[in-house]
Amino acid sequence: MQLVYFAWVRTRIGKDAETLAVPAGMMTVSELLDWLAVRSPGHAAALEDRSAIKVAVDQQFAGPDTSIAGASEIAIFPPVTGG
Repeated sequence: MQLVYFAWVRTRIGKDAETLAVPAGMMTVSELLDWLAVRSPGHAAALEDRSAIKVAVDQQFAGPDTSIAGASEIAIFPPVTGG
C-alpha cells in the first residue's frame, strides 16, 4: 500500500511517501493510523492529534471507519482552509 504525506505531516514523518505491507486483518483508517503511530517518533508526532489530520483512501476523503481493504493509496494531510 502506498502512503503519501503532505505539509507538516510530511515534515514530522520525514518523508513524502512510503510503501508498506500492512498487517493482515487491518481494515479501517483508524486501525491504520494506530499502527502507523507506533512505527517511529515522527509518525507518533504527526498522528498525535487525530482531529488535526485528514485522510483520503484512493483519492476519496475518508473517515476513521472507512475500509482500507483493497486500497492502493492512502493520503494523510492537514485540513485545508481557504479564504
